[in-house]
Amino acid sequence: NVDDRKPVPDMANGIFGDLFGDKGCLSNSLKEKLKDMGINLITKVRRNMKKVTHTDFEKAVLSKRSVIETVFDELKNLCQIEHSRHRSINNFIVNLLSGLVAYCLMEKKPCLSVSTTAPVLAA
Repeated sequence: NVDDRKPVPDMANGIFGDLFGDKGCLSNSLKEKLKDMGINLITKVRRNMKKVTHTDFEKAVLSKRSVIETVFDELKNLCQIEHSRHRSINNFIVNLLSGLVAYCLMEKKPCLSVSTTAPVLAA
């Protein structure tokens, strides 16, 4: 297992704005490092932490993380995208594209309810 926080500064290099993460991303040093890069790290707080006030938009996005995680799980498990022993870049791309096509052809996919997020996004 690798600490989820280690690759974040490298992956966030060159971007700016808000970055939403889970409770595993909580770290004062990471938050400060990202703030210096122009990125605002937004996460839910643990029970033993001080309360943080989030905007309505931030609350809406944080509440939709479970749907996003469900999509990632379906891509990895049902569409078999997760495979670590590709012998060439072509095999990797074919496996990735076939998994995405399989996901697109699935009849029942998780979706975000637009009606509940539309008022928040319009504000």
